[in-house]
Amino acid sequence: MTEACLTFRDLTLGYDSHPAVHHLNGTVKHGSLTALVGANGSGKSTLMKGIIGVIAPMSGMVTRKWGASVAYLPQQSELDRSFPARVVDLVSMGLWPKRGLLGRTTRQDRASVASALLAVGLEGFETRPVDTLSGGQLQRALFARVLVQNADIILLDEPFNAVDAQTVADLIALIGDWHGEGRTVIVAVHDLGLVRDHFPETLLMARRPIAWGPTAEVLRPENLRRARRFDEAWHDDAPWCEPQDGPGHRHDDGHRHPPAGHADTGRREPAVSPPA
Repeated sequence: MTEACLTFRDLTLGYDSHPAVHHLNGTVKHGSLTALVGANGSGKSTLMKGIIGVIAPMSGMVTRKWGASVAYLPQQSELDRSFPARVVDLVSMGLWPKRGLLGRTTRQDRASVASALLAVGLEGFETRPVDTLSGGQLQRALFARVLVQNADIILLDEPFNAVDAQTVADLIALIGDWHGEGRTVIVAVHDLGLVRDHFPETLLMARRPIAWGPTAEVLRPENLRRARRFDEAWHDDAPWCEPQDGPGHRHDDGHRHPPAGHADTGRREPAVSPPA
């Protein structure tokens, strides 16, 4: 049986007492490649931030395999491109977990950075200011930063947004290499065509897990319709939360059931977890 790399136990995450990820249970297997899909606001970025510990759980927990290191690539919109840095400086930031902010880089570190830049097609860009890069070039540089971290778990939040088709193909190839090396990779993706073509496992979110398992099963039309119904209920200003295993936590901050005509029939939804 494949060892679990990440385990979620009734995990609920949110901001200012407003949950954004509800009652997630299941495991991410070591060495798996998983797409995280759902509409904007479905909880994908929040889940990644919960995994790395930026957001503390409102209830439940996420546990990581002992000793497993994590590399996280946020969305480009969260980055300050005006910061005065060169490409080599940006990529070298990936060495901080090993060297610390004031640690001196070694010859091996510099070779690692050069190798990463070559791998993403940015050889010769070392001294280019970050704010002069195109969207695709910046994403390649950010992938190089992930490469030098040499992490066991890799989390990528919408890495294909606003980049050209060739860059997407090259980044998909890098993700495939990581998967082939036995790393655990989770990628938030909007393009379901890419998901079907390149990701064996998928977790479909609509602030709560809708389906999780082999991609072909998860992306069945009925699951996508169900996710859309839940998403519409949320965005009609009708937040709601129904614990799956007993009363769980309570939300007394305006949390209520969706209005008539939306997806709550009074029946409890079955727990969702990936196949064993």
